[in-house]
Amino acid sequence: MKFQIEDVTVYFPYEHIYPEQYHYMLDLKRALDSSPSGTGAGHCLLEMPTGTGKTVALLSLILSYSLSKSPSLKLLYCTRTVHEMEKTLAELKHLLPHLPPSSSHRLLALGLSSRKNLCVNPSVIGTSSATTRDSVDSGCRRLTASWVRARAAEDPSVPTCSFFENYERVSAAEAVLLPPGVYTLEDLRGFGRAKGWCPYFLARHMIRLANVVVYSYQYLLDPKVAGFISREMQRECVVVFDEAHNIDNVCIEALSVSIRKQTLDGASRNYHASRRRLRVSDTWLANPALPDDILKEAVPGNIRRAERFLAVLRRLVQYLKGRLQAERVETEGPVAFVASVRSQAGIDEKTLKFCYDRLHSLMLTLEITDTDEFLHIQTVCDFATLVGTYTRGFSIIIEPFDERMPHIPDPVLQLSCHDASLAIKPVFDRFQSVIITSGTLSPIDLYPRLLNFNPVISRSFTMSLTRDCICPMILTRGSDQLPVSTKFDMRSDPGVVRNYGRLLLEMVAAVPDGIVCFFVSYSYMDGIVNSWNEMGILQDIMQHKLVFIETQDVVETTLALDNYRKACDCGRAKASSIPPSSLDEPSSQSNDYTHSSKCGRMYRGKVAEGIDFDRHYGRILLSRLEYLRETFQIKEGDFLTFDALRQAAQCVGRVIRSKADYGMMIFADKRYTRHDKRSKLPGWILSHLHDAHLNLSTDMALHIAREFLRKMAQPYNKAGVGGKKTLLSQEDLEKMGEGNVEIAAYGDLGAVGLKFEVPDINLKISADDD
Repeated sequence: MKFQIEDVTVYFPYEHIYPEQYHYMLDLKRALDSSPSGTGAGHCLLEMPTGTGKTVALLSLILSYSLSKSPSLKLLYCTRTVHEMEKTLAELKHLLPHLPPSSSHRLLALGLSSRKNLCVNPSVIGTSSATTRDSVDSGCRRLTASWVRARAAEDPSVPTCSFFENYERVSAAEAVLLPPGVYTLEDLRGFGRAKGWCPYFLARHMIRLANVVVYSYQYLLDPKVAGFISREMQRECVVVFDEAHNIDNVCIEALSVSIRKQTLDGASRNYHASRRRLRVSDTWLANPALPDDILKEAVPGNIRRAERFLAVLRRLVQYLKGRLQAERVETEGPVAFVASVRSQAGIDEKTLKFCYDRLHSLMLTLEITDTDEFLHIQTVCDFATLVGTYTRGFSIIIEPFDERMPHIPDPVLQLSCHDASLAIKPVFDRFQSVIITSGTLSPIDLYPRLLNFNPVISRSFTMSLTRDCICPMILTRGSDQLPVSTKFDMRSDPGVVRNYGRLLLEMVAAVPDGIVCFFVSYSYMDGIVNSWNEMGILQDIMQHKLVFIETQDVVETTLALDNYRKACDCGRAKASSIPPSSLDEPSSQSNDYTHSSKCGRMYRGKVAEGIDFDRHYGRILLSRLEYLRETFQIKEGDFLTFDALRQAAQCVGRVIRSKADYGMMIFADKRYTRHDKRSKLPGWILSHLHDAHLNLSTDMALHIAREFLRKMAQPYNKAGVGGKKTLLSQEDLEKMGEGNVEIAAYGDLGAVGLKFEVPDINLKISADDD
């Protein structure tokens, strides 16, 4: 399909387009227009429901815009996971044949990931130790470091990487090594094997020349990685952060460091190993801090000599060991901490600032290839550089033990970043357009304040549907009319636990398809599942569906997901899951029913992307709340509600993956009846939340569920009926300008494209407001 959006000819790979896709493209195009090369900043926030073709709309519009108005424009598409990266590249492969031949034959798009995902050398990835990214990086470095290759030139018995050597020989003679096309990670590995070239270094080389680069958030947000991966990217780039509902947390994690006793013990071993090995030109890692003035300063004279630098590291490690011996919780800012380091260890602020750079130089001098064995000293130097660079936006928290086990020493020192704008500011300043988008960005109004930028467009779209295939409900009480809530003072009540169990039991008996249950934390999930087992509820549930429970172990959770899918295919399963909610805000219990699966699972963190706020995590949150209030005038209640509701929205947002799908969302907590909480859910959910579904008991919810499922079993016209269309052809798009096509949009939100605003609400935080 080819159609016009104002002055841009858009090439779309399908014969029909959703109305919301068209309006999404329209807003995206206007954001790009607001930032011509070298002027302005066309940053925007766009929320569009999952299952409405957001990725293909982004790719089609940006590539078409580049062809029509800015041939030099490059697309940097950032994803959270390798799976999302591969899906994006697959969509781009589908789009490529629909572009003009003169352009598609020149377009180069590729994905970039770690060595672990791209290495094809059996001697590196075929070993039993190649289980982590760091171990693969270290194995690669043992074969490709410049001093290793120099020794191999003199002694052929020294092992090297034949793939890297072949790549080096070719890259020295040719600038362009990849023919035009779209390359997934598997394509790169296959190309590398066929040519005998290293796919990782090939991809690193070609991203400078590619029109589209798809890679992880960290390649732009984590300064340690961005410093050597993305430093050559020009301003004429459109940066897309997809699935960016937690982008502020990603920014904070990139600038936060945790140090334990094991870290310092390992750093001491690294120090002694460096002393024993006391020769440099490879690039390793960039500085973890962001200000450009660091790069313009000279390394202090007192750490230029290796012996003196090692002495500084020894004193720093000893100082940190002393701080970990604290008998009570201590919290202080960077300025006070640096002053303490200066007075007790004799290390000034500038010396701390350059620790990471100097370690980089020393690692090269000592020709260290086993970088994975020196991770502890790297962590210490990372910490030192950050604490020596920033005076605001950070806290240092020291805890001597876990409060749940006060008799077992387990000290931890956490450098926590509170200001997400520190990591993303260079991206906003450097590139002409940054697109932050997701299916669940609501409440959308807080992101500009958290990230400290001014979007030219901030918009939330609803979903055009031919039938009411989304059924959100708010359940406030059980069949016995007792209220249900995961408030701290209610969640352990036997009546609440029993009502949650009865709700689940009634649903698994009535729903033929998959069910996913979300809980507020791992500990609460473990407790309530044990209680259900003792009450006999779990056994009754398993009479209808199999149960898969998420654990904090990645391997176990992956296995549970695989078995869940198998059980779905067989027609019998159920799973439980847990939504990450903030400390004192509502959480959701979400039941996911889709026609394609018949199972259920229980999760907390991996699926819902949350953590339990125990130990220093709770104190970090309190410190961040204080910082946000003082710096950005964001009230504690506003942020807690925002954080809780966006996580709940992310959980229930997975209920529907396409317009042919259908699903129910049950918010099983009485606090969702409050307008200040409920109004911050995404507009596409609110548009289907009828007044009659706001205050339900279990038996009422069960009746609504049965009626909904019976209705969804009926055939329907996917293209729309009664003059309302949810699939637009090229002819329909031409008629839209004449007002002859009526677009289907359910709910009170009306138009497909709209700005969804939530007024500021002053919340009082108290124990009763849990």
